[in-house]
Amino acid sequence: MAKKRFHYGWVVIFTGLLVTIGAHGFGRMSYTLLLPAMKDGLQFTYTELGLLEMGNFVGYLFMAIVGGLLAARFGPRRIIALALVLMSLTLAGMGFVHSFGFALAMRTLTGIGNGAAYVPAMALGAVWFSARLRGLATGIVTAGIGAGTMIAGITVPAILNTSGSQGWRYAWYSLGGAVFLISIAAVLLLRSRPADMGLLPIGAGTSGSPAPATISKETKHSMLQWGSVYRKGRVWYLGLVYLMYGFSYIIYTTFFVAYLIKEQGLTAGEAGGLWALVGGFSIFCGLIWGGISDRIGRPRATALAYGVLAFSYIIFALTSAKAGIYLSAVVFGLSAWSVPTITAAAAGDYVGARLAPACLGFITLFFGIGQALGPVVGGYLADRTHSFTSSFILACCISLLGAILATRLPKHEAEKPC
Repeated sequence: MAKKRFHYGWVVIFTGLLVTIGAHGFGRMSYTLLLPAMKDGLQFTYTELGLLEMGNFVGYLFMAIVGGLLAARFGPRRIIALALVLMSLTLAGMGFVHSFGFALAMRTLTGIGNGAAYVPAMALGAVWFSARLRGLATGIVTAGIGAGTMIAGITVPAILNTSGSQGWRYAWYSLGGAVFLISIAAVLLLRSRPADMGLLPIGAGTSGSPAPATISKETKHSMLQWGSVYRKGRVWYLGLVYLMYGFSYIIYTTFFVAYLIKEQGLTAGEAGGLWALVGGFSIFCGLIWGGISDRIGRPRATALAYGVLAFSYIIFALTSAKAGIYLSAVVFGLSAWSVPTITAAAAGDYVGARLAPACLGFITLFFGIGQALGPVVGGYLADRTHSFTSSFILACCISLLGAILATRLPKHEAEKPC
């Protein structure tokens, strides 16, 4: 009996994990760690700091849809690598900030790079794995967000503690350098499609078997169908459900450390340790929730995920006990990237593997709208009430609304093109 060859799809999917470490873990989730130090160093208000994140998400919003189309046209490898280079330059640029305008420009450009890297990376599972393994594959890529969050939670406070009042600048330089190294790995290791290497997706047949000649014809045909992605009601509804996640989770993550330092009296090191705890637990949440969605279906899994997230937000809002804070961090960590994981898998289910990057890019438009609004509304409430409690309660309510809407998601329609 012939020995099965190692399938290169595993290299691609773990490189995707590395991409999300840089794009989301370093590019986005590190901001919450640096927010208090930047506030003190630059004398920004919470509303202004929320506007910086809004700029980041406006950039992300633009490239989420454009990046998905570009990845479907030119291949994920080129788009992801170029996006990571842009992110490395703008993250390092944050270290040179002295004005709100320049900070807004850098965060917006970082968001552009983030959207162009993250969306194609999340679609790799739909391209390289069959429908029955899509949740697992996407969960592996999503694990990079948690890994990046954990690494940032450990290293950023250490830089802040050893570099004085300007430590936040050195932290941004370091993050930019790390993302540049990841861009090199993406160039060397990523491949756009199994057909380019004469392979079938993992789980679609024998790993080493060459792809049939008809794949190239199907690819050309599917390229003509991009526009049909945006004409399907099920895709729009999936985007609406995704919007609720973008609005709610970003309030929690943006003001997590500021709340612990300013209202709970924790040190930057202690707050960073809790953020690292969130990241550590969230490494596994993509795998957990991807597997759950493969078993019970995307609608029920999404509704359950929203309910668990709402629980973590309300605990954070209503308790000042350390046990409650730790419980919230652990619960959020275990479900943090559940909705993106399930949504990415659902995108492949609804439109097929080839169109998955374009579909995911389109529904991420809704996600980005939620992310752009969440920090501004949350920061405004904090400035008005002098507390983050109302902001976290709002996040809980929006998450519960997402759970209700998720119960009406369309059923699985794997491999049916739009």
